[in-house]
Amino acid sequence: MTELIIALVALVIGAAVAALVMRNSKMGGLREADEKMQNARAEADQVVAEARRAAETLKKEALLEAKEQIIQSKQAAEAEEVQRKKEIRSLENRVMQREESLDRRNDALDKREHQLSSQQGQLDKRSRELEELYERQTDELERISELTREDAHAELLEKVRGEVTHEAATIIRESEQKVKAECHKTAQEIISLAIQRCASDHTAEVTVTSVHIPSDDLKGRIIGREGRNIRTFEQISGVNLVIDDTPETVVLSCFDPVRRETARVALENLIADGRIHPARIEEMYRKASDLVQERVREAGEQAAFDMGIHDLHPELVKTLGALRYRTSFGQNVLRHSIEVAELCSIMAAELGIDVVTAKRAGLLHDLGKAIDHEVEGPHAVIGAELARRYGEKPAIVHAIEAHHADTDPNTVLDVLVQAGDAISASRPGARRESAENYIKRLEQLEEIANSYDGVERTYAMQAGREVHVMVQPDKISDADSTVLAHGIAQQIEEKMQYPGQVRVVVIRESRAVDIAK
Repeated sequence: MTELIIALVALVIGAAVAALVMRNSKMGGLREADEKMQNARAEADQVVAEARRAAETLKKEALLEAKEQIIQSKQAAEAEEVQRKKEIRSLENRVMQREESLDRRNDALDKREHQLSSQQGQLDKRSRELEELYERQTDELERISELTREDAHAELLEKVRGEVTHEAATIIRESEQKVKAECHKTAQEIISLAIQRCASDHTAEVTVTSVHIPSDDLKGRIIGREGRNIRTFEQISGVNLVIDDTPETVVLSCFDPVRRETARVALENLIADGRIHPARIEEMYRKASDLVQERVREAGEQAAFDMGIHDLHPELVKTLGALRYRTSFGQNVLRHSIEVAELCSIMAAELGIDVVTAKRAGLLHDLGKAIDHEVEGPHAVIGAELARRYGEKPAIVHAIEAHHADTDPNTVLDVLVQAGDAISASRPGARRESAENYIKRLEQLEEIANSYDGVERTYAMQAGREVHVMVQPDKISDADSTVLAHGIAQQIEEKMQYPGQVRVVVIRESRAVDIAK
């Protein structure tokens, strides 16, 4: 392109020179023509140089423009390549997602196919079972059609009874399991209320003490001339001295157990001494009173020491020791209080409450029995007032007051003391019971259990606190056993009065025996 431009410029210059030469020749001067020729040549060279420079400039501009176009083309190609790559990646992602979706659909289809095949198997099995059931029902209907109306009615009732019995046993088991599962949520309340059901009532006290004398001749000496000895004894001791026809025995009667014990010691010392007159009676009673008071104090201190309680008020210790000479239903009240304290501490430890407070409340719960002959009112209220007066905590005072429901229990400690008192009083052997009543209770337990159909033998055991019921296995099923035990327990609760609780055990045994020859 540059050579073309130079050629064009040279052609233009040559034409211009020729024109000048021709003009100069026409004008008539060679010199002028030469000068003009030189000038023309110089101008031509200058034009050629300028043309060359212009050509170089154009060449550079063309090169720059070409480079810019190349760069732009390259950038456009790169941008297009990036866009293509993005599109390719997007397509690849879509393809992968489509493949994953197809895989999931394949898995779902496989699972559905497996479920369908399993359901088909179950349907086949159910179909076979229905066919078998249909055949059995058909056979049963054929057999029933030969029965009388009464036989069909009896068989229907027996079938319904069996179904109801099974459902009842299932309900009982489910209820028991539900209670066991939920017992941890309300452990303190449930245990306390369950133990509280063992509560028993306090109705009577032992108020007399018998004193043995070597011979009946001493009765006259005890009475004295015109009854002065017996009057002096009763005035000083505050105890009624009963002398009757009972051989070699006199009776002391008084509601105050400590005073009655003091009178017993004084009378025994008088009998041993042999000198019975008013002055000697007064002296012996004073000595006996000191001795009994010392025993009372020692008994209270020993009970507190055994229970690990060392900060009781001295008056409470003295009152606690007086319970050594108090009995309730033949049960020593001090031993009963110690036992209640131990029970309360064990239950408190299981329930996670303060063991020391529970033990203290249990030990002091029957304080009022030591002075209820002197103060009017229930012994629980009297004991609570005494404990309050000598600085016991309000929680302990309320537990003492509420242990016989004279005040509504509102804490776990209150119910624990109630439960410990009831358990100690109702355990086997704690209180006296006549042999006749004991035998009657055992016979009544066995009679209730034997009244049920299918019961073979019944044994009342554990002093009437457990009943073993042997049933006929061909008449009583496992489900029937659960219902039977529940029914017997309800009958015992409704018809009998008993301390504590009675456990009903239904035993169903089926044996198969064969001989190998």
